[in-house]
Parts: sequence; structure tokens; C-alpha cells
Amino acid sequence: MRKTRWSGLLRPRVDARPILPDKARTRMQAQAEEALTVVDRFVDSGAAPAVVAPAATSFSLPTVVTIALGHLVHDAFTSFLSPLLPLIIPKLGLSLTLAGSLAAFQQFPSLINPLLGMLGDRFSLRWLAILAPSVTGVAACLLGLAPSYGMLAILLLTIGIGVAMWHVPTPVMVARASGNRVGFGMSLLMLGGELSRAIGPLVAVAAASWWGLEGMWRLIPVGVAASVVLYWRTRTLDVKPAAHVGGAWADAWRELRRVMLPIAGIIATRTFLSVSLATYLPTLLTQEGSSLVEAGGALSILMLAGATGSFATGTLSDRLGRRRVMSIVLTCAPLMMAVFLSVQGWLMAPVLFGVGFLALSTSPVMMALVQEYGRSKPATANGVYMAMEFVGGSLITVLVGALADAVGLRAAFAISAGIALCAVPFVLLLPQPKPPAPRQL
Repeated sequence: MRKTRWSGLLRPRVDARPILPDKARTRMQAQAEEALTVVDRFVDSGAAPAVVAPAATSFSLPTVVTIALGHLVHDAFTSFLSPLLPLIIPKLGLSLTLAGSLAAFQQFPSLINPLLGMLGDRFSLRWLAILAPSVTGVAACLLGLAPSYGMLAILLLTIGIGVAMWHVPTPVMVARASGNRVGFGMSLLMLGGELSRAIGPLVAVAAASWWGLEGMWRLIPVGVAASVVLYWRTRTLDVKPAAHVGGAWADAWRELRRVMLPIAGIIATRTFLSVSLATYLPTLLTQEGSSLVEAGGALSILMLAGATGSFATGTLSDRLGRRRVMSIVLTCAPLMMAVFLSVQGWLMAPVLFGVGFLALSTSPVMMALVQEYGRSKPATANGVYMAMEFVGGSLITVLVGALADAVGLRAAFAISAGIALCAVPFVLLLPQPKPPAPRQL
């Protein structure tokens, strides 16, 4: 038996009567000796041992659904700019160049995501998530009242800050509430986000039609109500950051880079396909003779398919494995895109649904991977991932637009599908599944 300064604590009294079989008692004493040896090592080093609790295995459906619905409300506000531009441009006398630059103001605050993530690993950011729908909702509903381009830019920067406040802590909260079904939890979270892309523009157009641009402030209570519900439903959720156990940031990055570097490659390639569809599909269809209503309907089909795919892939990845699901989806999506570019008439609708189901469905799986491999610093890991997603999406949107100007939209779609197929080798670089680990408190 190993001797430590604590070994005397384990010596039984002479008159003690054993209440356990010898084998069980010996095993428990060996485990106690091991624990005291660890404590002894920390005392000698002057460090404080971490308190480790078993990882939660229960799935809190009400909590996850509440956060997913909060995602729907929050991101619906972030989608107001695009459908309101036809009204904002003549009101402020903006050129198309200035109008096109407005989206950059909304994306710029995503650069602070890693910083928020580092803060989230030291302090609870639950209040940021709670306040985000109110911050974003107020700014989005005041866009119609902006008297100048500068004020519009300030409001969009505020929306972008709200986006960062929401998207950094909420995946960590969902992971905590999902137990050992993180993929399913991320699917529900992303389902809310994907549905918001279809619902948000409809709400913005309807509100502007009923009340005018200046009357959209009437939607502000929706964001405030979402914040109140989020506070009430997550007040008991344990989102305390993990205690520091002596590992440096460099040590955490050495573990995280095994999954983050392949994910960066996946984002840099598959985003060409998703951006082409989400941003330029209506333009492609109207250029080729479809009406604006038909093009809008096609976009709705695409977004609905993406929401369905996001729910399915994350859930399936819990059962089939993250790498297997990613390989299947990223291989089939470009091939389905090739089919879409080759069909005409009514066949376009079901094929487009298949394209959206595959091309817009990988985010829940990647978010689950990031949470699983970033356990020591989950908020930082998610902040880095979200920054890569937002910044990569912004840059690739510009690249696809420049490509379309050079060769045409249809050819740009085909080239984007080919680039997206290059994501498959990066999936093979993803590490093998990581076994469940205890959660550090």
C-alpha cells in the first residue's frame, strides 16, 4: 500500500467491526488511497485540486426547447435588414455600394466572439444570452427610424453585438442541458435558427406593410418577452464555468486544434455551396425567368429543408457518429447541387429540398464536436468556432459574388459545388470520437 501523509486517516480502529466483505473493503481503501495521493500532490505543489463531478446524462427538453425558441426570435430580428433594404435605400438615398456594405457592420462584431468565449470560461455568460433578444430586437426594430447612414451603421453594429452575445454562450448552455445527447440538443438549437431565416423576412415585410418603417418599433416587446422567458426557464441551469485545473491556454489549444483545424477547412470549402444557395438563389432564378414570388418560394423551400436537415443530422450523429454523418452529408450535397442545376420545371422543387437538407445541415454536428473537444474551455472553443463561421461566411459571400460577375451565376454555383466537395478530406482529419469525460465544476 502506498504511504502518504494522509495514510493514517485510513487505518481502521482495532475494535472496529467490518461491515463490508474483505474484497470490497480492500477495493474502497485502495480508491481512497489513490484520492489522497492526488490531494497530497496538489498540496505539495501549492495548487488547489479541482472538484470533479460526473457529467450530466439527463436531457432537459423544456430548457433546450426554450433556448431553441429564443434562437428563433433572436435570429428573426437579425434577418430584418435584407427585406427592408428596398424601402431604406430610397428613404436615405443610398447607392447600391453603400447598401451592400451595411451587412458588414452587422458581421463585424463577430470578431469579438473568441474574447467573449475566454470570458465565458471564467465567468457565467448566461445573462448575455438572456439580454441578447432584447438588445437585438430593439436595434432591429429601430432600423426604419434611422435618419442617416451613420445611425443605420450604429444600429447594425448593435445588432451584431447582440448576435455575439447570443451565439457564444447558448451552445454551451444547450450542451449542459443535453446530457449525453449533445447532437440532439444542437439540432433543436439550430432548428430554431434555421426557421428564423424563413420567418424573419416575412415578419419584417408584414410589419413594414402594416405600420410603415417608422412603426416597426411596435415589435420591440417580442424581444423583451423572449428575454423574460429565457430568464425564467434557465434560472436553475448550471452554467458555471469549469474550474481552472492548472492547464494553460496553450494546453487547451493543443487539444482543441485536433478538431478546430479540420473544421476550419470544412468551413472554408462547404460554405461556398451554402452561401451560393442562401444568398444568390433568388437572383439566379429571377435572371433565368422566374417571378419574384417563385424565387421567394424557392428560398422558403431551401430554408425549410435546411431546418429539417439541421434537426436530422445532429440527432443522427448521436447514433451513427459525427464523422460518418459529416462524410455522408458533405459528399452528397455537391452531387445533389449538380442534379439541381440539370433539372427544369416541377422537379426543381423536390431536388432543391434535397439540396437544402444536405447543404445547410452540418452546423449542429460541428458544434457538437467543438463542445466535446473543448470541454476544458467550452465557451472559448465555441467563440472561436462562431468567429470562423461568421467571418468565413462574409468573405466567401464576396468571393462568390465576384466569381458570379466573372463567369455568371450558374457557373459560379457549379464551381461552388466542386469546391464544397473538397470538404470531405477534412472530415477524414477529424479525430476519433472522444469518450465521455467528467465535468469540472
